[in-house]
Amino acid sequence: MERPPLNRNLAGFGTTVFAEMSALAQRTGAINLGQGFPDTDGPEAVREAAVRALRDGRGNQYPPGPGVPELRRAVADHQHRWYGTEYDPDSEVLVTAGATEAIAAALLALVEPGDEVIALEPYYDSYAACIAMAGGTRVPVTLRPSDGAFVLDPDELRAAVTPRTRLILLNTPHNPTGTVLTREELAVVATIAQEHDLLVVTDEVYEHLVFEGEHVPLASLPGMRERTVTISSAGKTFSFTGWKIGWITGPPELVTAVRTAKQFLTYVSGGPFQYAVAEALRLPGSYFRGFLEDLRGKRDLLATGLAEAGFGVFRPQGTYFVTADIRPLGRTNGVAFCRALPERVGVVAIPNAVFYDHADAGAPFVRFAFCKRPEVLAEAVARLKAL
Repeated sequence: MERPPLNRNLAGFGTTVFAEMSALAQRTGAINLGQGFPDTDGPEAVREAAVRALRDGRGNQYPPGPGVPELRRAVADHQHRWYGTEYDPDSEVLVTAGATEAIAAALLALVEPGDEVIALEPYYDSYAACIAMAGGTRVPVTLRPSDGAFVLDPDELRAAVTPRTRLILLNTPHNPTGTVLTREELAVVATIAQEHDLLVVTDEVYEHLVFEGEHVPLASLPGMRERTVTISSAGKTFSFTGWKIGWITGPPELVTAVRTAKQFLTYVSGGPFQYAVAEALRLPGSYFRGFLEDLRGKRDLLATGLAEAGFGVFRPQGTYFVTADIRPLGRTNGVAFCRALPERVGVVAIPNAVFYDHADAGAPFVRFAFCKRPEVLAEAVARLKAL
């Protein structure tokens, strides 16, 4: 064939780095601190809620397109309980097949060919692919290391806006850097969005995984509710990543637009799991606090171990990833480093460079996940010290 089979918008998007590194882990028997999924299940009560829904025949057939009413109400109640924001569960909440589908549906619905989408880099890899599938142009704004964290330069964000800018795609708490944008930084984003009449899509899946500072939904700031699509999911908060239950909240016209695209992707998914997640969102505050403190201990275990192994360490404010600098080890190429690491010491990490357009800016950084059992993290640290 003269024309390649793959849609030209997806040229350059091969197998994801997560698949490559997970395959390396399987082949070598290495400890996989690359892909961000826990190695233990979430609360037994939530799992039993899914079993109960299955046995009761709730969700075994197609659930309603927007999501089961119980979950939509639980999402709306969750937003009010934690952030004081009000959403109508019938017109302002949409259930999706995880946050990944929510991102895809939002970008396919809101972006047209030629539109520019500003995204903070490093960015989760699906952002780039979804912008490309929508025919948009990705405009990266780089979070840069400063005083042990990665920070947003407001002037760089302002300079990225052009007459073609349609949307800002925001992720906080931020994967992979662990940065949690402050209220002041979000106020700058809000001002820019309103001055230029931009839409904002916010990926907030790590909203309950904040160790320092606070999570502030952008939609809660003055003037932002009507122009913001907020995305979250159950996977990270409740440790059931395989269930793929996510949701969006936003004003009716934006939710309707996203639903129009979403209905032609999965249409619906995970019926029994939707009922279980509705119960999960109503768990007492003690669950959320206990989960956070457990992760805090794991963060500190891994971050301290990486520092002792000779890495430069950016202790994350949120998420369950630690970004490490390999330059103190005499290395500068994170991709080569991560490809060799499983054979060298039996540990898998992810090179941050694959999350950048400006690959040089991410070249010396690698990401480790700490959402694993303490004994697994301790063994990984012991192996890494052999470096």
